[in-house]
Amino acid sequence: MAAGGFCKLPNGTVVVALNLPSPAADAPAGVRVLVHAQNRARALTRLRNLGLRSIYLRGNAAPPTPDEITAVLHHPDGLIWRTTPEDAPLTVELWHPIRALLRRPTAPA
Repeated sequence: MAAGGFCKLPNGTVVVALNLPSPAADAPAGVRVLVHAQNRARALTRLRNLGLRSIYLRGNAAPPTPDEITAVLHHPDGLIWRTTPEDAPLTVELWHPIRALLRRPTAPA
């Protein structure tokens, strides 16, 4: 189960934010994924269709911030991620499209 939350927008759509464990075994931090969809169920279905099968949202413990909502609304896919921020306030990572997270590493030739 992932920690996260959602925010309903004035036009009726929602932005769902999820904190997930990092897919890389050597990475210390997890990832924060943002999804823009018509409703919460469709947002989770979008993630499940990408291969993240055991994604559930229970409660609203970590809703998206206004900056996160703006970032996902301005992305053409409406599905972005970045590593979970550490305690260092001066390190800012940009948002990445979900394809960059799910890309399989190529075998060396």
